Amino acid sequence: MSKHIVDVHGIACGAPGLFLISGPCVIEEEHTMMTVAEKLVKISERTGVPVIYKSSFQKDNRSSVNYYQGPGLDEGLRILEKVKAETGLPLLSDVHYPDQVAAAAQVLDVLQIPAYLCMQTTLVVETAKTGAVVNLKHGQFLAPENMIKPVQKVESTGNHKIILTERGYTFGYNDLVVDPRSFHHLQQTGYPVVFDVTHSIRKYGIPSADPSGGARQYLGVLARAAVGAGVDGLFIETHPCPSEALCDAASQMDIDHLEAFLKPLIELHAIERAHRPD
Repeated sequence: MSKHIVDVHGIACGAPGLFLISGPCVIEEEHTMMTVAEKLVKISERTGVPVIYKSSFQKDNRSSVNYYQGPGLDEGLRILEKVKAETGLPLLSDVHYPDQVAAAAQVLDVLQIPAYLCMQTTLVVETAKTGAVVNLKHGQFLAPENMIKPVQKVESTGNHKIILTERGYTFGYNDLVVDPRSFHHLQQTGYPVVFDVTHSIRKYGIPSADPSGGARQYLGVLARAAVGAGVDGLFIETHPCPSEALCDAASQMDIDHLEAFLKPLIELHAIERAHRPD
């Protein structure tokens, strides 16, 4: 069990049970967002895995200015607020700039720092000052033991509601490599650790709408490795029709496949917890 149990709208992140962060990569039209949310509620009820709904109102790190970046702060938060009002799911989205933080904190249960921005002091500190839960995504460029640095930036504000999310490393190539040792290093912070399964299979430099822009054949083996290594939660982006998604079309999971994907991971998580040394 993590030293810090982080409460997200009644979900005890870091407690013995596995939790899930899931939803479309970027906020699309309202019907798609609600369809995914409603299905996630049913999956959560059937599996017993609590869900935090994730979708980005802005993706400011797209590799081309011509790619869809989301509806923006105001419209995005409006849609997310409707998701929460109608389903009860807690919300997570990322903030890219300090001037987005205050408005986002009025709606979101978890404020996420994107991987590329995890060392941006002003952004991290401003986010932490809200008192909201902060999900720090591990930068692709940063050694896992150095993630203690952004953790300490959050802690400097008196905020200890921190989640750490692993999503792989890039070494100047166009794909990501997941090093299982990173789970150990992140766990040493004492905060809940999450594995971002779907982002870890992205092939950068290839448009996400191109089927070769993701390596879905690795989803299962990477998820099992992470759960076997003792992560507290999983981050799986889902969509009703991934091939038509406006972002990360080659890596998001079909929402109708999610429940079957989770079932063996739930069993593996229980085994790992039962045999974890104190």
